[in-house]
Amino acid sequence: MKKTLLIFIFANALGFSQGNIYPRETNYGGGVGLSAMYMVLDSIPGQYLLKELGFGSDELNIKPLVFYGGEGFAQMSGPWRLGGYAGIGSAPVSNSYEIQTYENEDLSPGYQAVGNDTDPITMANRFKVNARVNFLMGAMTFEYVIPVYRDLEVTTGTLMGVGGYSLTINQSVTPMEAYSSVGEHLPINDPGPNHYAYLDTAASVVYVDKNKNNDNAGDLRDFFDDHEGKRVDLRGSKTDYTGYFFNFQPYIAVKWQFLDRMGLRISAGFNKGSIKKDKLEISDKNIDASDSSLHGFTVRTVLYFGL
Repeated sequence: MKKTLLIFIFANALGFSQGNIYPRETNYGGGVGLSAMYMVLDSIPGQYLLKELGFGSDELNIKPLVFYGGEGFAQMSGPWRLGGYAGIGSAPVSNSYEIQTYENEDLSPGYQAVGNDTDPITMANRFKVNARVNFLMGAMTFEYVIPVYRDLEVTTGTLMGVGGYSLTINQSVTPMEAYSSVGEHLPINDPGPNHYAYLDTAASVVYVDKNKNNDNAGDLRDFFDDHEGKRVDLRGSKTDYTGYFFNFQPYIAVKWQFLDRMGLRISAGFNKGSIKKDKLEISDKNIDASDSSLHGFTVRTVLYFGL
């Protein structure tokens, strides 16, 4: 009998020490912490410009694109919670190509390995392309809390706010002090000293026609445009592609309070954003703006301090 009574007392003490299945009342308070968000983007605004310069979507590290920032939350009334989020994500990428000159004899676009074109001569210069994508996002969060256990809860909510986007592409020929020797045979008449060449992304080579036919600058541009490769400007250039967008991200989160003032939150959702073409600014006037979408699956984690 004594043994049975001791087991009963011990079991009750152990059970009550672990907490109730459900909290007795709503906890009022909040928390703040460091956040990392992983967004799997199908595409980005201006991505076609990167494809023309030989970059694949797998090279850009946007699957996923990692955002670093912070977020916080506060219990407002009953199960309703209000918070905020801010983060920044970026992805750099670069390529380098050899520069080879040749004489076009068969009047076919681009260098022809089989034909009347002369053998290409490799120059000491290299054509380099550097690109960087930057996202800046700030938003408010609205949540509904569903208690599961004393230190565990599930929330459904949405993240709404605004963001900024920029794509910067730099094209250059190195060493810069010797680049003029690459285009010395190219026309420098109207519309200006534009030294154009054909970029073969598959071979990682920039082919430059010595232009013994004395074509004018317009003819030379049309010549390279007829080829499926990308025409590049050997003077070097910089293209900025920027815009602002409204962001909407519904999600479901799990919050685990593993210490009195410290916890972990993991959320999964789907991000929806769009940039209208009238909100885009492009430094290169030859590039047409178009509406762009920013959609993708997201996972967000935050190690927070608070209640």
